[in-house]
Order: sequence, then C-alpha cells, then structure tokens
Amino acid sequence: MSAFLSPTCPPPPSPPVSAPAPLPARPVPLFPPLRVGRGRDRLRRALRRRRRAGAAGLAVVAAALAVGGTEARASRGAAPPQEKPPPAVVRMVSAPVRIADGATVRLLRPGDRVDVVAAERAGPPRVVAVAARVAEVPEPEKTPGDGGALVVLSVPRDTARALVGAGSVSRLAVTVC
Repeated sequence: MSAFLSPTCPPPPSPPVSAPAPLPARPVPLFPPLRVGRGRDRLRRALRRRRRAGAAGLAVVAAALAVGGTEARASRGAAPPQEKPPPAVVRMVSAPVRIADGATVRLLRPGDRVDVVAAERAGPPRVVAVAARVAEVPEPEKTPGDGGALVVLSVPRDTARALVGAGSVSRLAVTVC
C-alpha cells in the first residue's frame, strides 16, 4: 500500500472528461398550466356564470322597482304619477258625401277604402278623410246634372263633421286606397 502513496510516483492520469457545451441563456416564457380534457367543465362554468349574471341583473331591477315604486315616491312626499285615461272607443258613423265627379262614384263598391280630398279654388287641395270605408253607393239620380254623385262613408264622428264642413265650401273628390 505504501507504493501507492509514495511521493515519487505520480498519480495515474485521469481519463479526459468532455464537458457539455454551455447552452445559451434564454428566458422561459410564462404560460398557464395546461389542463387536458376539461372542455366540458369550462362550458358548464361559462353557462353557470351567465345564469348568475342574469339572475343578478333581475335582482337589481326588482330592487330598483321596489324602492322607486309609486308607493315609495308617495311616502317621500312626491305626487303620484298622473294616469292617462283609457283611449275612448271610436264610434263610427255613416256620413253621406256628395262627390263632384259622378263617374268616379260608379267605380266604388261597398267595403272599398277611399281618401276624401277637398279641392278649394283659393288654396291647394287638402285631405279631409283618410281610409274611409265605403258603406253604400246609392243609385245615381235620374236627372243629369253637374251635382256629382252621393256616396255613404263610414267614418269617426269628428271626421264626419269635417266632411260636412268641407262639402259645403269646396268640391270633394275621392282616391281609392
């Protein structure tokens, strides 16, 4: 054993060790962990979140209505809102109207819709009735004349008044709708 430790003998050479080449230093990018096979769970979670958001929105609206309702405003001293009366039932009446052109009246049949136009000498024509229903077309008069022809229209009461007034001061014409 002393032969191995003698100072005159050099130690046996060690075999050459090749060191790996150093790799260039690159930073590793950050990325979220991969979760494989969880697509169904992600869809379920998204749907659950959407339902929760909808429920939260409805809760906020309900709370706003509960706090800002008419009773709450009345308790704070504010006047209650004015309610509009229900719309009145429009009552249709039969209005006999003399149309200036008798030949036009012969084209009309009961059930037709017409617009009545008043043609005045001084100004532009104006529409007196819109989409009035023809109720009846009486037989034409036996005596020929320039008086036009009569037609019975079914119109609201206010429109009937306007037709009577316009017929007394101007010539009336109809257009078929």
